[in-house]
Amino acid sequence: MLKGLMFLCVLCSSVEQKIYVVLNETVPCVRLLNATHQIGCQSSISGDTGVLHVLETESDLDWILSSGPHPPYMVIMETAFFNRSVMMRMKNSSRVAGVAVIISKTGLADNFSPHTTCPNQNTGVYSESYGSDLANCNGTVWNPLGNGLSYEDFSFPVFALKDENQTQVLRKCYEDHNQRVNGSAPQYPLCAMQLFSHMHAVTDTVTCMRRTDLQNRFSINPEVLCDPLSDFNVWTSTRPLNNSAKGHAADESVVIAATRLDGRSFFWEQAPAAEGTVSGIVTLLATIQALYPVTQEAPPPRNIFFSFFQGEAFDYIGSSKMVYDMEKNDFVIDMNNVHSMLEIGQVGLRSGQRLWMHSDPVSRQNKSVDTEVSEEEGKLSLFSHALSRSQPLPPSSFQRFLRARRIPGLVLADHNTSFTNRYYESMYDDAENLNVTYPPGLTPDEQLVYETDAAKSLAEVATLVARSLYLQAGGEEKNLNNITADPKIVAQLLYGFLVQKNNSWFRSLLPPEVTKKGVNSILSPGPPQFYIGLGPRVHGPAHSVTRFVQYILANLTGTVTNLTESQCQNPSELSTENKDVNQTIPQCIVTSLFNILI
Repeated sequence: MLKGLMFLCVLCSSVEQKIYVVLNETVPCVRLLNATHQIGCQSSISGDTGVLHVLETESDLDWILSSGPHPPYMVIMETAFFNRSVMMRMKNSSRVAGVAVIISKTGLADNFSPHTTCPNQNTGVYSESYGSDLANCNGTVWNPLGNGLSYEDFSFPVFALKDENQTQVLRKCYEDHNQRVNGSAPQYPLCAMQLFSHMHAVTDTVTCMRRTDLQNRFSINPEVLCDPLSDFNVWTSTRPLNNSAKGHAADESVVIAATRLDGRSFFWEQAPAAEGTVSGIVTLLATIQALYPVTQEAPPPRNIFFSFFQGEAFDYIGSSKMVYDMEKNDFVIDMNNVHSMLEIGQVGLRSGQRLWMHSDPVSRQNKSVDTEVSEEEGKLSLFSHALSRSQPLPPSSFQRFLRARRIPGLVLADHNTSFTNRYYESMYDDAENLNVTYPPGLTPDEQLVYETDAAKSLAEVATLVARSLYLQAGGEEKNLNNITADPKIVAQLLYGFLVQKNNSWFRSLLPPEVTKKGVNSILSPGPPQFYIGLGPRVHGPAHSVTRFVQYILANLTGTVTNLTESQCQNPSELSTENKDVNQTIPQCIVTSLFNILI
Protein backbone atom coordinates (compact mmCIF):
# COMPACT_ATOMS: atom_id res chain seq x y z
CA MET A 1 0.00 0.00 0.00
CA LEU A 2 1.27 3.43 -0.88
CA LYS A 3 0.36 5.76 1.94
CA GLY A 4 2.24 8.81 0.86
CA LEU A 5 4.14 10.96 3.30
CA MET A 6 3.82 11.54 7.04
CA PHE A 7 5.82 13.64 9.47
CA LEU A 8 5.83 14.63 13.12
CA CYS A 9 5.41 17.79 15.20
CA VAL A 10 2.53 19.59 13.49
CA LEU A 11 -0.33 21.06 15.55
CA CYS A 12 -3.78 19.76 14.58
CA SER A 13 -7.06 18.95 16.31
CA SER A 14 -7.09 15.20 16.99
CA VAL A 15 -4.36 13.16 18.67
CA GLU A 16 -3.49 11.43 15.41
CA GLN A 17 -3.42 14.70 13.51
CA LYS A 18 -1.14 16.18 16.17
CA ILE A 19 1.33 13.46 15.28
CA TYR A 20 0.81 12.79 11.56
CA VAL A 21 -0.01 14.86 8.52
CA VAL A 22 -0.66 13.01 5.26
CA LEU A 23 0.69 14.82 2.23
CA ASN A 24 -1.31 14.66 -0.97
CA GLU A 25 -0.13 15.31 -4.52
CA THR A 26 2.68 12.79 -4.21
CA VAL A 27 3.95 10.56 -7.02
CA PRO A 28 6.04 7.43 -6.39
CA CYS A 29 8.90 5.81 -8.19
CA VAL A 30 7.72 2.18 -8.48
CA ARG A 31 9.34 -1.17 -9.08
CA LEU A 32 9.38 -2.50 -12.63
CA LEU A 33 10.38 -5.96 -13.82
CA ASN A 34 11.34 -7.48 -17.13
CA ALA A 35 12.50 -10.95 -18.16
CA THR A 36 15.86 -10.53 -16.46
CA HIS A 37 15.91 -7.63 -14.01
CA GLN A 38 14.13 -5.42 -11.50
CA ILE A 39 14.44 -1.63 -11.48
CA GLY A 40 12.79 1.26 -9.68
CA CYS A 41 12.13 1.93 -6.00
CA GLN A 42 10.29 0.50 -3.02
CA SER A 43 9.94 0.79 0.76
CA SER A 44 10.04 -1.96 3.36
CA ILE A 45 6.78 -3.77 4.04
CA SER A 46 5.82 -1.42 6.90
CA GLY A 47 7.20 1.73 5.29
CA ASP A 48 10.47 3.53 5.97
CA THR A 49 10.92 6.30 8.52
CA GLY A 50 13.75 8.77 9.02
CA VAL A 51 14.68 12.16 10.37
CA LEU A 52 13.78 14.90 7.93
CA HIS A 53 16.66 16.80 6.33
CA VAL A 54 16.45 19.32 3.49
CA LEU A 55 19.28 19.01 0.97
CA GLU A 56 20.28 22.49 -0.17
CA THR A 57 24.09 22.49 -0.19
CA GLU A 58 27.03 20.11 -0.45
CA SER A 59 27.49 20.38 3.33
CA ASP A 60 23.93 19.11 3.76
CA LEU A 61 24.85 16.08 1.64
CA ASP A 62 27.93 15.41 3.78
CA TRP A 63 25.76 15.72 6.90
CA ILE A 64 23.28 13.17 5.55
CA LEU A 65 25.87 10.67 4.33
CA SER A 66 28.54 10.89 7.02
CA SER A 67 28.46 13.38 9.90
CA GLY A 68 24.81 13.76 10.92
CA PRO A 69 24.15 12.06 14.31
CA HIS A 70 20.54 10.98 13.69
CA PRO A 71 20.46 8.57 10.72
CA PRO A 72 18.69 7.27 8.82
CA TYR A 73 17.57 10.45 7.08
CA MET A 74 14.58 11.22 4.91
CA VAL A 75 15.97 13.60 2.31
CA ILE A 76 13.96 16.47 0.83
CA MET A 77 15.70 17.84 -2.25
CA GLU A 78 15.15 20.50 -4.87
CA THR A 79 15.34 19.67 -8.56
CA ALA A 80 18.93 20.95 -8.76
CA PHE A 81 20.17 18.04 -6.61
CA PHE A 82 18.12 15.35 -8.32
CA ASN A 83 20.85 13.91 -10.51
CA ARG A 84 22.72 10.64 -10.92
CA SER A 85 25.74 11.63 -8.84
CA VAL A 86 23.70 12.51 -5.75
CA MET A 87 21.23 9.62 -6.11
CA MET A 88 23.96 7.00 -6.53
CA ARG A 89 25.79 8.27 -3.44
CA MET A 90 22.54 7.87 -1.52
CA LYS A 91 21.90 4.45 -3.03
CA ASN A 92 25.27 3.26 -1.74
CA SER A 93 24.71 4.65 1.77
CA SER A 94 22.94 2.93 4.67
CA ARG A 95 22.13 6.36 6.15
CA VAL A 96 19.30 7.22 3.73
CA ALA A 97 15.77 5.94 4.42
CA GLY A 98 14.08 7.65 1.50
CA VAL A 99 14.00 10.66 -0.82
CA ALA A 100 11.33 13.22 -1.72
CA VAL A 101 11.95 15.47 -4.73
CA ILE A 102 10.23 18.85 -4.93
CA ILE A 103 8.85 19.25 -8.44
CA SER A 104 9.85 22.72 -9.53
CA LYS A 105 11.46 24.49 -12.48
CA THR A 106 13.59 26.48 -10.03
CA GLY A 107 17.20 25.46 -10.43
CA LEU A 108 16.36 23.04 -13.26
CA ALA A 109 19.48 21.89 -15.07
CA ASP A 110 19.98 22.60 -18.77
CA ASN A 111 19.33 18.92 -19.39
CA PHE A 112 17.89 15.96 -17.50
CA SER A 113 17.15 12.56 -18.98
CA PRO A 114 16.82 9.59 -16.59
CA HIS A 115 16.72 7.20 -19.55
CA THR A 116 19.79 5.41 -20.90
CA THR A 117 22.08 6.79 -23.59
CA CYS A 118 20.90 4.05 -25.99
CA PRO A 119 17.10 3.61 -25.55
CA ASN A 120 15.71 0.11 -26.15
CA GLN A 121 19.13 -1.03 -27.29
CA ASN A 122 18.53 -4.75 -26.76
CA THR A 123 15.12 -4.96 -28.41
CA GLY A 124 15.65 -3.14 -31.70
CA VAL A 125 16.78 -4.66 -34.98
CA TYR A 126 20.54 -4.28 -34.61
CA SER A 127 22.29 -7.28 -33.10
CA GLU A 128 25.17 -9.68 -33.71
CA SER A 129 23.21 -11.17 -36.60
CA TYR A 130 21.93 -7.91 -38.13
CA GLY A 131 24.20 -4.90 -38.54
CA SER A 132 26.52 -5.94 -35.73
CA ASP A 133 28.71 -2.88 -36.25
CA LEU A 134 25.65 -0.68 -35.61
CA ALA A 135 24.35 -2.46 -32.47
CA ASN A 136 24.38 -0.86 -29.02
CA CYS A 137 24.49 2.65 -30.52
CA ASN A 138 27.98 2.12 -31.94
CA GLY A 139 28.83 5.30 -33.80
CA THR A 140 25.60 7.14 -32.91
CA VAL A 141 24.67 7.69 -29.27
CA TRP A 142 21.08 8.87 -29.57
CA ASN A 143 20.55 10.13 -26.03
CA PRO A 144 24.00 11.25 -24.80
CA LEU A 145 22.41 13.20 -21.93
CA GLY A 146 20.83 10.04 -20.48
CA ASN A 147 21.96 9.29 -16.93
CA GLY A 148 20.22 5.90 -16.58
CA LEU A 149 18.49 6.70 -13.26
CA SER A 150 15.23 5.12 -14.43
CA TYR A 151 17.09 1.80 -14.80
CA GLU A 152 18.65 1.72 -11.34
CA ASP A 153 17.26 -0.41 -8.50
CA PHE A 154 16.81 1.64 -5.31
CA SER A 155 16.11 -0.18 -2.05
CA PHE A 156 14.47 2.88 -0.50
CA PRO A 157 11.33 4.80 -1.54
CA VAL A 158 11.54 7.89 -3.74
CA PHE A 159 8.60 10.27 -4.18
CA ALA A 160 7.90 13.46 -6.10
CA LEU A 161 6.15 16.30 -4.21
CA LYS A 162 3.82 18.38 -6.38
CA ASP A 163 1.92 20.55 -3.85
CA GLU A 164 3.85 23.76 -3.15
CA ASN A 165 1.85 24.58 -0.01
CA GLN A 166 2.57 21.20 1.57
CA THR A 167 6.21 21.52 0.56
CA GLN A 168 6.32 24.72 2.60
CA VAL A 169 4.83 22.85 5.57
CA LEU A 170 7.66 20.34 5.29
CA ARG A 171 10.22 23.11 5.20
CA LYS A 172 8.73 24.80 8.27
CA CYS A 173 8.78 21.55 10.21
CA TYR A 174 12.45 21.11 9.28
CA GLU A 175 13.37 24.69 10.16
CA ASP A 176 11.53 24.60 13.49
CA HIS A 177 12.94 21.28 14.72
CA ASN A 178 15.77 19.84 12.60
CA GLN A 179 17.86 22.65 11.20
CA ARG A 180 21.43 22.96 12.47
CA VAL A 181 22.22 26.04 14.50
CA ASN A 182 25.82 27.26 14.16
CA GLY A 183 26.80 23.80 12.97
CA SER A 184 25.43 22.08 16.08
CA ALA A 185 23.21 19.01 15.78
CA PRO A 186 19.54 19.54 16.68
CA GLN A 187 18.16 17.81 19.76
CA TYR A 188 15.07 15.65 20.11
CA PRO A 189 12.14 15.92 19.50
CA LEU A 190 12.83 15.95 15.78
CA CYS A 191 10.61 16.13 12.75
CA ALA A 192 10.45 12.76 11.00
CA MET A 193 8.85 11.49 7.82
CA GLN A 194 7.54 8.12 6.67
CA LEU A 195 7.39 6.92 3.09
CA PHE A 196 5.29 3.88 2.29
CA SER A 197 5.47 2.29 -1.17
CA HIS A 198 6.08 -1.40 -0.60
CA MET A 199 6.30 -3.54 -3.73
CA HIS A 200 5.46 -7.23 -3.55
CA ALA A 201 7.32 -8.29 -6.68
CA VAL A 202 11.01 -9.14 -6.82
CA THR A 203 13.70 -10.49 -9.16
CA ASP A 204 12.04 -10.59 -12.63
CA THR A 205 8.78 -11.05 -14.49
CA VAL A 206 8.97 -14.83 -14.61
CA THR A 207 9.37 -15.09 -10.84
CA CYS A 208 6.56 -12.66 -10.15
CA MET A 209 4.11 -14.29 -12.55
CA ARG A 210 4.91 -17.73 -11.15
CA ARG A 211 4.26 -16.55 -7.59
CA THR A 212 1.02 -14.90 -8.65
CA ASP A 213 -0.05 -18.13 -10.33
CA LEU A 214 0.69 -20.10 -7.12
CA GLN A 215 -1.40 -17.59 -5.16
CA ASN A 216 -4.32 -18.05 -7.54
CA ARG A 217 -4.10 -21.86 -7.36
CA PHE A 218 -3.70 -22.48 -3.66
CA SER A 219 -4.84 -19.40 -1.72
CA ILE A 220 -8.40 -18.82 -0.52
CA ASN A 221 -7.77 -15.09 -0.88
CA PRO A 222 -5.40 -14.87 -3.85
CA GLU A 223 -3.25 -11.77 -4.14
CA VAL A 224 -2.02 -10.35 -7.42
CA LEU A 225 1.66 -9.53 -6.98
CA CYS A 226 2.22 -7.68 -10.25
CA ASP A 227 0.42 -6.34 -13.29
CA PRO A 228 1.52 -6.47 -16.92
CA LEU A 229 2.01 -3.13 -18.63
CA SER A 230 -0.76 -3.29 -21.19
CA ASP A 231 -3.09 -1.12 -23.19
CA PHE A 232 -4.21 -0.86 -26.81
CA ASN A 233 -2.76 0.19 -30.12
CA VAL A 234 -5.04 2.51 -32.09
CA TRP A 235 -5.29 2.17 -35.84
CA THR A 236 -7.40 3.15 -38.82
CA SER A 237 -7.00 3.15 -42.60
CA THR A 238 -8.12 5.20 -45.58
CA ARG A 239 -10.00 2.17 -46.92
CA PRO A 240 -11.82 -0.14 -44.51
CA LEU A 241 -10.16 -3.45 -43.70
CA ASN A 242 -12.18 -6.54 -42.86
CA ASN A 243 -11.90 -6.82 -39.09
CA SER A 244 -13.49 -10.26 -39.02
CA ALA A 245 -10.85 -11.75 -41.31
CA LYS A 246 -7.33 -12.50 -40.11
CA GLY A 247 -4.12 -13.07 -41.98
CA HIS A 248 -3.22 -12.05 -45.51
CA ALA A 249 -5.65 -9.58 -47.10
CA ALA A 250 -6.06 -10.39 -50.77
CA ASP A 251 -5.29 -7.60 -53.27
CA GLU A 252 -4.29 -5.22 -50.50
CA SER A 253 -1.07 -3.20 -50.45
CA VAL A 254 -0.58 -1.01 -47.40
CA VAL A 255 1.61 1.99 -46.60
CA ILE A 256 1.99 2.24 -42.82
CA ALA A 257 2.21 5.65 -41.15
CA ALA A 258 3.02 5.27 -37.46
CA THR A 259 4.01 6.97 -34.24
CA ARG A 260 4.22 6.08 -30.56
CA LEU A 261 1.53 6.74 -27.93
CA ASP A 262 3.51 6.61 -24.71
CA GLY A 263 6.45 7.97 -22.77
CA ARG A 264 7.86 7.51 -19.31
CA SER A 265 9.88 9.21 -16.58
CA PHE A 266 11.50 8.32 -13.27
CA PHE A 267 8.19 8.79 -11.44
CA TRP A 268 5.18 6.61 -12.14
CA GLU A 269 2.71 8.15 -14.60
CA GLN A 270 4.52 11.49 -14.70
CA ALA A 271 5.23 11.51 -18.42
CA PRO A 272 4.13 14.66 -20.27
CA ALA A 273 6.35 13.48 -23.18
CA ALA A 274 5.85 16.69 -25.19
CA GLU A 275 8.71 16.36 -27.67
CA GLY A 276 9.25 12.64 -27.14
CA THR A 277 5.67 11.56 -27.91
CA VAL A 278 3.11 14.36 -28.29
CA SER A 279 4.87 15.98 -31.25
CA GLY A 280 4.49 12.71 -33.16
CA ILE A 281 0.89 12.06 -32.08
CA VAL A 282 -0.25 15.57 -33.00
CA THR A 283 1.58 15.45 -36.34
CA LEU A 284 0.03 12.11 -37.32
CA LEU A 285 -3.47 13.20 -36.25
CA ALA A 286 -3.09 16.42 -38.26
CA THR A 287 -1.79 14.33 -41.18
CA ILE A 288 -4.95 12.23 -41.08
CA GLN A 289 -7.12 15.37 -40.92
CA ALA A 290 -5.39 16.78 -44.01
CA LEU A 291 -5.23 13.53 -45.97
CA TYR A 292 -8.47 11.71 -45.26
CA PRO A 293 -10.93 13.80 -47.37
CA VAL A 294 -8.73 13.60 -50.49
CA THR A 295 -8.28 9.82 -50.15
CA GLN A 296 -12.07 9.46 -50.18
CA GLU A 297 -12.56 11.71 -53.22
CA ALA A 298 -9.51 10.52 -55.18
CA PRO A 299 -8.40 7.26 -53.54
CA PRO A 300 -4.84 6.15 -54.30
CA PRO A 301 -4.18 2.55 -55.38
CA ARG A 302 -2.60 1.59 -52.06
CA ASN A 303 -4.30 1.73 -48.68
CA ILE A 304 -2.77 4.00 -46.03
CA PHE A 305 -2.72 2.39 -42.59
CA PHE A 306 -2.31 4.76 -39.62
CA SER A 307 -1.12 3.23 -36.35
CA PHE A 308 -0.44 4.62 -32.89
CA PHE A 309 1.67 2.16 -30.90
CA GLN A 310 1.26 1.93 -27.11
CA GLY A 311 4.13 0.76 -24.91
CA GLU A 312 7.09 1.71 -27.11
CA ALA A 313 9.02 3.18 -24.17
CA PHE A 314 9.18 -0.35 -22.73
CA ASP A 315 10.94 -2.47 -25.35
CA TYR A 316 8.45 -1.62 -28.13
CA ILE A 317 5.51 -3.50 -26.59
CA GLY A 318 2.89 -2.11 -29.03
CA SER A 319 4.71 -2.54 -32.32
CA SER A 320 6.07 -5.91 -31.18
CA LYS A 321 2.54 -7.13 -30.51
CA MET A 322 1.26 -5.99 -33.91
CA VAL A 323 4.17 -7.64 -35.74
CA TYR A 324 3.72 -10.79 -33.64
CA ASP A 325 0.02 -10.92 -34.56
CA MET A 326 0.82 -10.35 -38.24
CA GLU A 327 3.27 -13.25 -38.24
CA LYS A 328 0.74 -15.49 -36.49
CA ASN A 329 -2.04 -14.56 -38.97
CA ASP A 330 -3.97 -12.99 -36.10
CA PHE A 331 -4.32 -9.47 -37.54
CA VAL A 332 -6.31 -7.90 -40.39
CA ILE A 333 -3.18 -7.83 -42.59
CA ASP A 334 0.14 -9.65 -42.60
CA MET A 335 3.70 -8.60 -43.37
CA ASN A 336 3.22 -9.49 -47.06
CA ASN A 337 0.59 -6.73 -47.28
CA VAL A 338 3.05 -4.06 -46.12
CA HIS A 339 4.44 -2.05 -49.02
CA SER A 340 6.46 0.48 -46.97
CA MET A 341 6.47 2.41 -43.71
CA LEU A 342 6.91 6.00 -42.58
CA GLU A 343 7.33 6.66 -38.87
CA ILE A 344 7.05 10.07 -37.24
CA GLY A 345 9.57 10.42 -34.44
CA GLN A 346 10.45 13.53 -32.43
CA VAL A 347 9.63 16.41 -34.77
CA GLY A 348 8.76 19.35 -32.50
CA LEU A 349 12.16 21.02 -32.07
CA ARG A 350 13.27 21.67 -35.63
CA SER A 351 16.37 23.79 -36.12
CA GLY A 352 16.05 26.09 -39.12
CA GLN A 353 12.82 24.30 -40.12
CA ARG A 354 14.81 21.21 -41.11
CA LEU A 355 13.81 17.58 -40.77
CA TRP A 356 15.93 14.48 -41.17
CA MET A 357 15.07 11.19 -42.84
CA HIS A 358 16.59 8.11 -41.21
CA SER A 359 16.78 4.81 -43.07
CA ASP A 360 18.26 1.40 -42.34
CA PRO A 361 21.61 0.85 -44.10
CA VAL A 362 21.43 -2.94 -43.72
CA SER A 363 18.12 -3.50 -45.52
CA ARG A 364 19.15 -0.98 -48.20
CA GLN A 365 21.86 -3.40 -49.31
CA ASN A 366 18.95 -5.09 -51.08
CA LYS A 367 18.56 -3.31 -54.43
CA SER A 368 14.75 -3.30 -54.52
CA VAL A 369 14.51 -2.01 -50.96
CA ASP A 370 17.09 0.69 -51.70
CA THR A 371 15.19 1.80 -54.80
CA GLU A 372 11.90 2.05 -52.90
CA VAL A 373 13.50 3.94 -49.99
CA SER A 374 15.16 6.36 -52.42
CA GLU A 375 11.78 7.07 -54.01
CA GLU A 376 10.24 7.60 -50.56
CA GLU A 377 13.06 10.01 -49.69
CA GLY A 378 12.37 11.93 -52.89
CA LYS A 379 8.75 12.47 -51.87
CA LEU A 380 9.85 13.90 -48.52
CA SER A 381 12.86 15.89 -49.69
CA LEU A 382 11.14 19.29 -49.92
CA PHE A 383 11.80 20.11 -46.24
CA SER A 384 13.99 17.27 -45.07
CA HIS A 385 17.45 15.86 -45.67
CA ALA A 386 18.60 12.33 -46.40
CA LEU A 387 21.27 10.98 -44.09
CA SER A 388 24.36 8.89 -44.66
CA ARG A 389 23.53 5.25 -45.30
CA SER A 390 26.16 4.23 -42.76
CA GLN A 391 24.12 5.57 -39.85
CA PRO A 392 21.61 3.25 -38.14
CA LEU A 393 17.99 3.98 -37.39
CA PRO A 394 17.22 5.89 -34.19
CA PRO A 395 15.06 4.10 -31.57
CA SER A 396 11.81 3.48 -33.45
CA SER A 397 8.91 1.10 -33.93
CA PHE A 398 10.11 0.53 -37.50
CA GLN A 399 12.97 -1.53 -36.08
CA ARG A 400 10.51 -4.14 -34.81
CA PHE A 401 9.05 -4.49 -38.33
CA LEU A 402 12.55 -4.89 -39.78
CA ARG A 403 13.19 -7.77 -37.39
CA ALA A 404 10.37 -9.62 -39.14
CA ARG A 405 10.94 -8.51 -42.74
CA ARG A 406 13.21 -6.13 -44.63
CA ILE A 407 10.59 -3.64 -45.76
CA PRO A 408 11.33 -0.17 -47.15
CA GLY A 409 10.83 2.62 -44.64
CA LEU A 410 11.91 5.92 -43.14
CA VAL A 411 11.86 7.54 -39.72
CA LEU A 412 11.26 11.29 -39.79
CA ALA A 413 12.88 13.32 -36.98
CA ASP A 414 14.14 16.76 -36.02
CA HIS A 415 17.64 15.46 -35.21
CA ASN A 416 20.51 14.37 -37.40
CA THR A 417 22.46 12.33 -34.87
CA SER A 418 21.75 12.69 -31.13
CA PHE A 419 18.32 13.82 -29.91
CA THR A 420 17.51 17.53 -29.89
CA ASN A 421 15.36 16.82 -26.83
CA ARG A 422 17.32 17.73 -23.65
CA TYR A 423 14.68 16.20 -21.35
CA TYR A 424 13.98 12.89 -23.08
CA GLU A 425 11.74 10.57 -21.03
CA SER A 426 11.64 12.93 -18.04
CA MET A 427 8.91 14.89 -16.27
CA TYR A 428 10.41 18.08 -17.73
CA ASP A 429 9.63 17.18 -21.34
CA ASP A 430 6.53 19.35 -21.11
CA ALA A 431 4.75 22.16 -22.95
CA GLU A 432 7.53 24.60 -22.13
CA ASN A 433 10.16 22.26 -23.58
CA LEU A 434 8.16 22.14 -26.84
CA ASN A 435 7.84 25.96 -26.81
CA VAL A 436 4.06 25.82 -26.42
CA THR A 437 3.49 29.15 -24.69
CA TYR A 438 0.70 31.72 -24.78
CA PRO A 439 0.50 35.51 -24.51
CA PRO A 440 -0.56 36.71 -21.04
CA GLY A 441 -4.21 37.44 -20.39
CA LEU A 442 -5.75 34.80 -22.67
CA THR A 443 -8.73 32.86 -21.33
CA PRO A 444 -8.60 29.03 -21.51
CA ASP A 445 -10.89 29.05 -24.56
CA GLU A 446 -8.65 31.62 -26.26
CA GLN A 447 -5.55 29.56 -25.49
CA LEU A 448 -7.28 26.50 -26.95
CA VAL A 449 -7.42 28.02 -30.44
CA TYR A 450 -4.30 30.21 -30.28
CA GLU A 451 -1.89 29.16 -33.02
CA THR A 452 1.50 29.05 -31.34
CA ASP A 453 4.72 28.84 -33.34
CA ALA A 454 4.91 25.19 -32.32
CA ALA A 455 1.42 24.59 -33.77
CA LYS A 456 2.34 26.25 -37.07
CA SER A 457 5.57 24.27 -37.27
CA LEU A 458 3.89 20.90 -36.66
CA ALA A 459 1.14 21.78 -39.15
CA GLU A 460 3.87 22.25 -41.78
CA VAL A 461 5.32 18.85 -40.90
CA ALA A 462 1.88 17.24 -41.07
CA THR A 463 1.28 18.75 -44.51
CA LEU A 464 4.62 17.39 -45.73
CA VAL A 465 3.88 13.93 -44.32
CA ALA A 466 0.32 13.85 -45.69
CA ARG A 467 1.40 14.78 -49.22
CA SER A 468 4.29 12.33 -49.27
CA LEU A 469 2.06 9.51 -47.98
CA TYR A 470 -0.47 10.25 -50.72
CA LEU A 471 2.27 9.98 -53.36
CA GLN A 472 3.72 6.87 -51.70
CA ALA A 473 0.28 5.25 -51.92
CA GLY A 474 0.19 6.00 -55.66
CA GLY A 475 -1.92 9.15 -55.60
CA GLU A 476 -1.72 11.76 -58.35
CA GLU A 477 0.31 14.96 -57.89
CA LYS A 478 -2.55 17.14 -59.15
CA ASN A 479 -4.40 16.52 -55.86
CA LEU A 480 -1.57 17.64 -53.56
CA ASN A 481 -2.75 21.25 -53.28
CA ASN A 482 -5.92 19.94 -51.62
CA ILE A 483 -3.86 18.35 -48.83
CA THR A 484 -3.02 20.91 -46.12
CA ALA A 485 -3.01 20.43 -42.35
CA ASP A 486 -5.04 22.89 -40.30
CA PRO A 487 -2.87 24.76 -37.74
CA LYS A 488 -5.98 25.43 -35.64
CA ILE A 489 -6.52 21.68 -35.23
CA VAL A 490 -2.85 21.32 -34.28
CA ALA A 491 -3.19 24.16 -31.75
CA GLN A 492 -6.21 22.47 -30.14
CA LEU A 493 -4.41 19.14 -29.98
CA LEU A 494 -1.33 20.67 -28.35
CA TYR A 495 -3.44 22.51 -25.79
CA GLY A 496 -5.44 19.38 -24.96
CA PHE A 497 -2.44 17.05 -24.69
CA LEU A 498 -0.02 19.42 -22.97
CA VAL A 499 -2.02 22.02 -21.05
CA GLN A 500 -5.60 21.03 -20.21
CA LYS A 501 -7.43 17.93 -21.39
CA ASN A 502 -10.70 19.07 -19.80
CA ASN A 503 -11.45 21.65 -22.48
CA SER A 504 -14.47 22.43 -24.63
CA TRP A 505 -13.10 20.83 -27.80
CA PHE A 506 -12.08 17.56 -26.17
CA ARG A 507 -15.43 17.39 -24.36
CA SER A 508 -17.25 17.81 -27.68
CA LEU A 509 -15.43 14.77 -29.11
CA LEU A 510 -16.12 12.35 -26.27
CA PRO A 511 -19.38 10.44 -25.73
CA PRO A 512 -21.39 11.33 -22.59
CA GLU A 513 -20.55 8.09 -20.77
CA VAL A 514 -16.84 8.96 -21.00
CA THR A 515 -17.16 12.56 -19.81
CA LYS A 516 -19.20 11.79 -16.70
CA LYS A 517 -17.69 12.97 -13.45
CA GLY A 518 -16.10 10.57 -11.00
CA VAL A 519 -12.81 9.23 -9.75
CA ASN A 520 -12.22 7.37 -13.01
CA SER A 521 -13.09 10.29 -15.29
CA ILE A 522 -10.55 10.80 -18.05
CA LEU A 523 -11.31 14.54 -17.92
CA SER A 524 -9.65 15.23 -14.58
CA PRO A 525 -7.83 18.59 -14.47
CA GLY A 526 -4.48 19.06 -16.19
CA PRO A 527 -2.86 17.43 -19.20
CA PRO A 528 -2.96 13.66 -19.73
CA GLN A 529 0.12 11.61 -18.87
CA PHE A 530 1.56 9.37 -21.55
CA TYR A 531 2.54 6.40 -19.39
CA ILE A 532 1.24 3.05 -20.63
CA GLY A 533 -1.61 1.64 -18.52
CA LEU A 534 -1.77 -1.35 -16.21
CA GLY A 535 -4.55 -3.17 -17.95
CA PRO A 536 -8.26 -3.58 -17.10
CA ARG A 537 -7.77 -4.42 -13.41
CA VAL A 538 -6.25 -1.03 -12.65
CA HIS A 539 -6.98 1.42 -15.45
CA GLY A 540 -10.11 0.12 -17.12
CA PRO A 541 -10.28 -1.06 -20.73
CA ALA A 542 -7.93 1.63 -22.08
CA HIS A 543 -5.67 4.36 -20.80
CA SER A 544 -6.97 7.93 -21.13
CA VAL A 545 -4.48 8.87 -23.88
CA THR A 546 -5.60 5.86 -25.92
CA ARG A 547 -9.21 6.93 -25.45
CA PHE A 548 -8.51 10.51 -26.55
CA VAL A 549 -6.71 9.41 -29.70
CA GLN A 550 -9.46 6.92 -30.48
CA TYR A 551 -12.24 9.51 -30.27
CA ILE A 552 -10.26 12.24 -32.03
CA LEU A 553 -9.56 9.83 -34.90
CA ALA A 554 -13.24 8.93 -35.15
CA ASN A 555 -14.10 12.64 -35.29
CA LEU A 556 -11.50 13.40 -37.98
CA THR A 557 -12.45 10.47 -40.23
CA GLY A 558 -16.09 9.89 -39.40
CA THR A 559 -15.39 6.16 -39.17
CA VAL A 560 -14.93 3.54 -36.49
CA THR A 561 -11.42 3.52 -35.03
CA ASN A 562 -9.90 0.17 -34.13
CA LEU A 563 -8.18 -0.92 -30.93
CA THR A 564 -5.93 -3.95 -30.69
CA GLU A 565 -4.25 -5.23 -27.58
CA SER A 566 -0.79 -3.90 -26.76
CA GLN A 567 0.62 -6.35 -24.24
CA CYS A 568 3.36 -8.91 -23.89
CA GLN A 569 2.58 -12.50 -24.72
CA ASN A 570 1.68 -15.23 -22.26
CA PRO A 571 4.20 -15.05 -19.41
CA SER A 572 4.65 -18.81 -19.64
CA GLU A 573 6.59 -18.15 -22.85
CA LEU A 574 9.19 -16.39 -20.69
CA SER A 575 10.48 -19.46 -18.95
CA THR A 576 13.51 -19.36 -16.69
CA GLU A 577 15.46 -21.09 -19.45
CA ASN A 578 14.56 -18.33 -21.94
CA LYS A 579 15.78 -15.04 -20.51
CA ASP A 580 17.46 -13.74 -23.63
CA VAL A 581 16.73 -10.01 -23.80
CA ASN A 582 16.73 -10.25 -27.59
CA GLN A 583 13.83 -12.68 -27.74
CA THR A 584 11.37 -12.18 -30.56
CA ILE A 585 8.27 -11.68 -28.46
CA PRO A 586 7.91 -8.58 -26.27
CA GLN A 587 9.17 -8.81 -22.72
CA CYS A 588 6.57 -8.79 -19.98
CA ILE A 589 7.33 -5.69 -17.97
CA VAL A 590 5.23 -5.33 -14.87
CA THR A 591 4.93 -3.16 -11.85
CA SER A 592 4.47 -4.49 -8.38
CA LEU A 593 0.92 -4.31 -7.17
CA PHE A 594 0.34 -1.27 -4.99
CA ASN A 595 -2.72 0.47 -3.61
CA ILE A 596 -2.71 4.24 -3.74
CA LEU A 597 -3.94 6.38 -0.88
CA ILE A 598 -3.75 9.97 -2.07
